Amino acid sequence: MGVIVLGALMSTLDATVINVAIRGLTKAFESPLETVQWISTGYMLSLTAVIPLSGWAADRFGTKRLFMVSIVLFLVGSALSGFAWSMPALILFRVLQGLGGGMILPTGMTLLSQTAGPRRMGRVMGIVGIPVVIGPVLGPTLGGWLVDEVSWRWIFFINLPIGAIALYAAHRVLTADEPKSSRPLDWRGFLLLSPGLAIFVYGMAKATAVGSLASIEADACVLLGVAMIIAFVLHARRFEGALIDVRLFVRPTVGAAALTSFLLGAAFFGLSLLVPLYLQMLRGYSPLATGLLIAAEGLGAMLAMPIASILTDRIAAGRVVLVGIACIAVSVLMLSAIENTTPLWVVELALFVLGLGKGATMMPATSAALSTLRKHEIARATSGLNVLQGAGGALGAALLTVVLTRGIARFAPEGSGLAGSAFFVGPGHVAPAWLGLAFSHTFLYSLGVVALAGCAAAFLLKGRVVSQVDLDGDRTLG
Repeated sequence: MGVIVLGALMSTLDATVINVAIRGLTKAFESPLETVQWISTGYMLSLTAVIPLSGWAADRFGTKRLFMVSIVLFLVGSALSGFAWSMPALILFRVLQGLGGGMILPTGMTLLSQTAGPRRMGRVMGIVGIPVVIGPVLGPTLGGWLVDEVSWRWIFFINLPIGAIALYAAHRVLTADEPKSSRPLDWRGFLLLSPGLAIFVYGMAKATAVGSLASIEADACVLLGVAMIIAFVLHARRFEGALIDVRLFVRPTVGAAALTSFLLGAAFFGLSLLVPLYLQMLRGYSPLATGLLIAAEGLGAMLAMPIASILTDRIAAGRVVLVGIACIAVSVLMLSAIENTTPLWVVELALFVLGLGKGATMMPATSAALSTLRKHEIARATSGLNVLQGAGGALGAALLTVVLTRGIARFAPEGSGLAGSAFFVGPGHVAPAWLGLAFSHTFLYSLGVVALAGCAAAFLLKGRVVSQVDLDGDRTLG
């Protein structure tokens, strides 16, 4: 578990640490903001596109071998990004970094699922979920400190010692496994799903950049991406050995967990975007101060995860997930009531409750699905769950950004000519009341997504799944 957490932490930190360095990179390379943003978008595109390959590659080459290769690829991309001499080079190296980062977490989850056994699935998922929840909290804090005190290059170099330790530990600790399948790669499925996901994420990123879903280019990309994904689903239902076995998601528990993960991913990524914007736009905090304030969310997650993981092994995972979703809903309601003069302790309390909810939802939902699968089904199901979570995150972040931009245009005084992304207050100044209304309006939209996730999680209330383990380590359905 320690080896997997190291690798996953390195990947999840890098997905968020870059956000606070965007302004500095704009100055360092004298590039426009719309170009610099591709440092994050390119990473997300490659990360999302490679996830579907992880299940097939784990079967074909062995899970331990794939995990170590993913770390090496991620470290090479990190080193090259730190030495980047131009903006196009940095974007290219970030894409390479994403190719490795996209396979680290699903491969690590597969390793743990195969070795832990179904009765310990909740505890295992609770441990591996720590970097998933803590990464977006530590990333902005660490990135803000490195940019302010050292250099933007160290937001990439910091991965090297962590990755070297994880690679050495993986070599010494993890048990080697032999390839389990000689089936060829599903090329048709790969050419439909991975480009479809990338085009979909690109379209959502373009919609975010223009602050509207009325862009012809963005709409065309989103529609084309959705069409390719639907075509992949139709192909995978008929083809034995598809890249992702979509037939697994027809099972009630797996399907409910997948839909819950998709909606929670949308809510979490959207909220992780809104909260820092609130602290910086309305309160005037620096990136470092913003990261420190968001640490309350991480504290709540760390407290909830061990408890949730133990309860998941003892009672129905659906009950744990629903309690977590209730915490998230209460937190979002508190955030929707914020104003520009709301005491900071109220915001911190809301973030702490949000962390409690995060710690009790995503990993219990995943463990509920994986505990019903046979050993040879886990790798491809894990890939599918990670794909859905990533797609939900891209969708949630883009849609809530559009809602916020439109809210600012709606509540701003006529003739102000203010663009939401460009409006920041300085320390000690009070933001106009209409800006607080725009954020409250957006938080209410995220509450709707959380409510939908609660409806999906209700289908997990089927009691605890009891699985049996064969003498050879394979598992049968309980």
